[in-house]
Amino acid sequence: MLLRSTADHLPRFFSLSNGRDRAIALQWQALRYEHTQAIRAVLAERYAPATANKMLAALRGVLREGWRLGQMDAADYHRAIDLVAVKGTTLPRGRGLAAGELRALFVGCATDDCISGNRDAALLAVLYGAGLRRSEVVALDVNDYDVETGALRVRSGKGRKARVAYATGGAKAALEAWLIARASAPRQKITVRPEGREPLFCPVNKGGKLALRRMSDQAVMGIVRKRALSSGVKSFSPHDLRRSFISDLLDAGADIATVQHLAGHANVQTTARYDRRGERTKRKAAEMLHVPYGK
Repeated sequence: MLLRSTADHLPRFFSLSNGRDRAIALQWQALRYEHTQAIRAVLAERYAPATANKMLAALRGVLREGWRLGQMDAADYHRAIDLVAVKGTTLPRGRGLAAGELRALFVGCATDDCISGNRDAALLAVLYGAGLRRSEVVALDVNDYDVETGALRVRSGKGRKARVAYATGGAKAALEAWLIARASAPRQKITVRPEGREPLFCPVNKGGKLALRRMSDQAVMGIVRKRALSSGVKSFSPHDLRRSFISDLLDAGADIATVQHLAGHANVQTTARYDRRGERTKRKAAEMLHVPYGK
């Protein structure tokens, strides 16, 4: 009865016992109100509110399937899922990159004589300029990019939701420079191409040859860390570029609903969590207060 869509969260309920095996073997249909309330109490104590509520949603989903399959009666089911959401807030994760940091990264790529400089500039441009997740970037094919409009077809978005993002201005220029460099670059001989598609971003070996295969998520992380180190930029993650994309668009006056669609968020509340404008406002207010130390 355990649904695979919720299986990632449910084993956490059993961190004190046997993890996933225990989660799959449990008779979920036997859970009653007192059990689910006890689970909620433990989750509220051990996890951040957002994580705890995701796990409670997974629990409700499994119990719902038990009711649909006739393994629970309606009264027991409705009492068991009567779980109040865990309240509370946490500080936002990650950080946004300043304009000077972004400029330093692209200058660093431009001074790289290897074709990897073109690739990395285009990669950073798509992560920041189009707000893509790293998993979405590595899944892009050459044919997913429209040279005329700058449109990027994101076919492997989170939750299997496809969307169209846009590379404009400097992001479009970086992508086109990469495509030009890529077209004339020497390539490794690869005898097997199981996908039958040509990835937009691909590995470059030390000799400057392209390997026409898909990059991994971890490879993107490695490139970001390498470019941060060589450019003297404080360490950041690929997702921090996405955070910067959302926050900078909102700061520039873009409508939050439009930003939501560009980012591929299911609801606008998720988009709002990336908005760092409130922190800047609070800092400016704090700077108005004079602390008479040393002067």
